[in-house]
Amino acid sequence: MNKRNALQLIAGSMAVAALGVGLAACSETKQSFNAVDITGADYAKDFSLKDADGKVRTMVDFKGKAVVLFFGYAQCPDVCPTTMTEMAQVKQQLGKDGDKLQVLFVTVDPARDTPEVMKAYMGAFDPNFVALIPTLDELTATAKDFKVYYKKVDGKTPTSYSMDHSAASFIYDPQGRLRLYARYGAGVPSMVSDLKTLLGS
Repeated sequence: MNKRNALQLIAGSMAVAALGVGLAACSETKQSFNAVDITGADYAKDFSLKDADGKVRTMVDFKGKAVVLFFGYAQCPDVCPTTMTEMAQVKQQLGKDGDKLQVLFVTVDPARDTPEVMKAYMGAFDPNFVALIPTLDELTATAKDFKVYYKKVDGKTPTSYSMDHSAASFIYDPQGRLRLYARYGAGVPSMVSDLKTLLGS
């Protein structure tokens, strides 16, 4: 084989290899999200907490739905009611897929957020939103597992304290896998878009 033929053969082989790589890349269409994609994260995989009816809930209970999980408390003046109001709007804007969305609210203030309080609080936004009420020990363990922050801030009286806490949401796909971390203030359209992608995948 002369030098010219050898070079042509090498060039042809490289072109075929490049084409193969291109085809492989095209077949692997990676999903794009507005929230932070944390697919495969080794934390916040599950929980075991009682709801306002005293029933122990885990991620298995919500299989087949996209789950948005948020940590907060009923007496929160701004972040929590804003987030729950937005989630009610998100559910509405999902249309027929709204039934495939489950919002979970884990209280970081179980001393004041009794089952009665949380039933009323969730009902103010959507009766199908589920409140989870951990014991103090469960809250410590769950917050550690989810890498969330919370701290009691004393008020003028023993019962008028507030709670500092992380304000992001954890989003799971219908198979119960943690997929996204949505920061507070991302907005309704952003959340609707991401949930449509997860529900359609």
